[in-house]
This record gives sequence, structure tokens and C-alpha cells, in this order.
Amino acid sequence: MADLITDQNSKLQQGELPTTHIDALTNSFSQFLRIEATSGAVLLLATVVALTLSNSPWSDGFRSLWETPIGIQIGAFQFLRSLRDLINDGLMTLFFFIVALEIKREVVLGELRNPRMVALSVVAAAGGMLVPMGLYLALQHGQLGQHGWGVVMPTDTAFVIGCLALLGSRVPPGLRVFLLSLAVVDDLAAILVVAVGYSRSIDWTALALGAVGLVIIRGMALLGVRNIRVYFLAGAIIWLAVNASGIHATIVGVILGLMTPTAGWVSDQRLGEILRKVLSYPPGDHWSGDTEDNRALQVAGIAVRETLSPVERLEAMLHPWVAFGVMPLFALANAGVPITIKGLINPVSLAVMAGFVLGKPIGVTAFAWLGVRTGVAIRPAGLTWGGLVGGALLTGIGFTMALFIAGQAFQDATLNAAKLGILAASVVSSVAGLTLLCMFPKRDQTLDADFH
Repeated sequence: MADLITDQNSKLQQGELPTTHIDALTNSFSQFLRIEATSGAVLLLATVVALTLSNSPWSDGFRSLWETPIGIQIGAFQFLRSLRDLINDGLMTLFFFIVALEIKREVVLGELRNPRMVALSVVAAAGGMLVPMGLYLALQHGQLGQHGWGVVMPTDTAFVIGCLALLGSRVPPGLRVFLLSLAVVDDLAAILVVAVGYSRSIDWTALALGAVGLVIIRGMALLGVRNIRVYFLAGAIIWLAVNASGIHATIVGVILGLMTPTAGWVSDQRLGEILRKVLSYPPGDHWSGDTEDNRALQVAGIAVRETLSPVERLEAMLHPWVAFGVMPLFALANAGVPITIKGLINPVSLAVMAGFVLGKPIGVTAFAWLGVRTGVAIRPAGLTWGGLVGGALLTGIGFTMALFIAGQAFQDATLNAAKLGILAASVVSSVAGLTLLCMFPKRDQTLDADFH
């Protein structure tokens, strides 16, 4: 107790919040959530569970669980989906919303503000999508799996960052920045692929209603509406309209994320003035009731919250739920597949593996080298060509978005073959990338000289 009192006095002098006994637990948990690699570990655990149950005596019950119909009916309106569809089309919208928030934050406030740094990620991502897609189409031309060309395009951010975390300080910061930026560009392209390449016939009336909803949200922002619950309700209505239109409704998450402001409502100067007003009141137990000092304290609370931009507040609020809730649920619902030799040697499975294991690193490395050689792009400080090649191998981990696109492109046996290809490619790519990164030191001057 004496230690707690001493800590309270120290925090009072430093202007920090008071300490409680539960802080020892909550602070540790918050730090746990902030570690990006942890989400990859949870995702891996969910994948192992799904694969184990799918190849066990309980496989039939496990698969039927995700086909359970869930929905509501109000008069003539009926909304009925399987549990898997609700996860893939509904909850995954939050994942795409977070991706869009990250894209906007990086472009406006983060590493992607440097145009030539952005150029390296963009050209490398383009190569990492075009080359695998071309290789896949060459292997599947005129065959049953030709429609699945989009499966080999994306890179899984959580697993890639998780792999880098295993190497600790051996990974230069420039490689982390490069791979994170590349994965963000990949995700955006993959979302557009889903929206354009794997949507049904379009109901233009429903799509127009969705567009009107977006205009209303923009109008609410201009009018100064600050209540996040109102925006979530409007977003849900827009999602229903776009879902009914035939366009994959997860695109709503991207649009709303890109529409989210990156500037805080309350400036630093105004926050300082508001806090000074609160501090001008004498100390004492007088903050309750309908009084001027109580109202000033409430205004200060709003000002502190609204100084952070909506992008940062929403990302901090939703990212843990997406990383440790939505993504593991997605893996449980989609990663389960019976593992058979016949499935692994299926032409679709082999084409997917070739696209990820060969096409991804070749495309990323070749296009990045061309971008640097032509002067269009620059490499981040400390990123050697050896490190870039190792990182390019890791981009063959497609997983989350690859499974998502496979679910849109395939059905039944072909879908199972594609899933096996994705899982096998992810294992091979992670082992190959980690092995190569362990072999090269941070500053590999030999490879630098060879590439220049």
C-alpha cells in the first residue's frame, strides 16, 4: 500500500492519471495488444485449430457449424446468411475499414508521405501482383481454375510482420517499413479485385441508395456530427444497400475508411486554453452538479478526446477487436480443409503455389530493382538488396486475403484445392524468407554492389 501511495504522489507531480491495482494487468494487456506480431500468432493458432478439426472425426460437425443460417425478418424484409457468410461479408468489412484507415494514416501522416518511398512500395507491389497473376493464368489457361487469378495477388500483413518479429533486431527498420507499405498497397488492390472481379450482376437502384448514404455521411461530417454511433448506424445501412446491389459489400469498409478525417476537431492551442480554464479552479471536491466548473470539466474531457484525429481514435478502438476477434474467426471459418495428396497435386493447388512461392518474390524483387535503377523510387535507409529479396519471399504468405478471394472465386473441391495451395505456399514462403534473412547480415554490401 505504501508503494501505491508513493506512486500516486509521483504521478501527481508528473501530471499523470492516478494508479489503481488493476493497472498492472490492464497495462500489460494493452501492451500485448499493441504488438503487431501477436495477431499473427493468434491467427496461426486459429488456423491450426481449423485444420485439426477439419481432419478429425468431428469434421462434419465443424463444417456444418459455419453453414448455420442466421438472420432477421421484419415484415417483407428478410436478411438470412450462413454464419460463414456473415463473417466473410459482414465482420470482414471491419477488417477492410481498418486497412483503409491505415492507408490514409500512412499517406497523410506516416511513411508514405515521401513520394519516392511510396513509389518503391507501389512498383514492388505491382510486380508482386502482376507476375503471380500472369504465372497463374499461364498454368490455368482454359482450365477450371482460370477464374481464380486474384487469389495469388495479396500479401498477409499480420503473418509477414509476425515472421519479422521472430528475427528481432536482425531485421532493419527499413525492411519493416517497406513490407508494411507493400502489404497496404496489396490489400487495397485486392479489395478492388474483389469489388470488380468477383461481384454479381448489379442492382443499380440498391447501389444508388448506397451512394446516397455516403453523401449523407459526408453531409453529417460537414455539419459537425461527432457521435461515432451515428456513423456506425449509417454505415450499417449503407452496407445493406451495397450488399443488395450485387457488389461485394466489404468495399463499404474501404470507402468509409478513406472518408475518415485525419485532422483532430480540437486544435492543440484550443485544448491548452480549455485545460488552463479547468486548472484555474481551486482544488477541492466541487466538480459535481450543474455548475460552471462541472461543465468546464466535461468540455475538457471532450476536447482531450477530439484532439486526436478520428482516424487514430477509430484505429486504436477497432484494431484489437479485428486482430484478435474478426481475423481468428475468419481463419476458423475458412482455413479448415481436408488435407489429401490428391488435393495438394491438384492443378489449381499447384498453380496457386507457383504464383505465391515463385511469382511473388520474382515480381517484387524485379519491379523494385527496376524502380530504383530508373530513379523512380529509393530504398529505405539500411535496406540491402539481400534483405529485400528475403522480404520478397515473405510476401508469398497470402493467407487471409487469398482465402477470402478463393471463397469468392471457387466452390467445393476446387475451393479446397485452392486453400491447400494457399496454406502450403504460406509455409514454404515463410520458411524460405526467414532462412534467407537469417543468412544475410543487416548490411550486405556484396549484394548491394551486385545489384547496382
